[in-house]
Amino acid sequence: MKNPTRFVSVTASVLALAALTACVAPQPVYQTSRYPYQPSYPAAQSAYVEYGRVANIEVIRSQSSGAGTSGGGAVAGGVLGGVVGNQFGHGSGRAAATALGVVGGALLGNSIEANANAPRAYESYRVSIQTDHGGYRSFDVPSPGDLRIGDRVRIDGGQISRF
Repeated sequence: MKNPTRFVSVTASVLALAALTACVAPQPVYQTSRYPYQPSYPAAQSAYVEYGRVANIEVIRSQSSGAGTSGGGAVAGGVLGGVVGNQFGHGSGRAAATALGVVGGALLGNSIEANANAPRAYESYRVSIQTDHGGYRSFDVPSPGDLRIGDRVRIDGGQISRF
């Protein structure tokens, strides 16, 4: 190995980058069903076919709770920034670049972690149907698709389709 300090620097950079990727925001989790539409209760309750009209479609907004920063993003960002800053300059210039890299990396890492832990808002839809027998049924779905208020629908085994 020609330059062991270079190898250690590159290894530290890769490890710090891997630690920062843990701060990336997760994909939203939807707790609703997909098309064809399904009710929010088990389909076993409705084993027969019903007909009706879409009475209402409303937007349901929910929000996940956010969490504060733990400091892990700042530490990981500071380490990565220090390693990158140490690659520039010579002598006291290298020390200054390393110090700037540590401070800048810590600020950036903390910002990334705060963004990843921020509250997230989600939308789903509640489709209410008045059946031909006078009852009402509600279905929570991620999207109403092409359904509109007043559309004639068929409910078969807990699934909605236009009729």
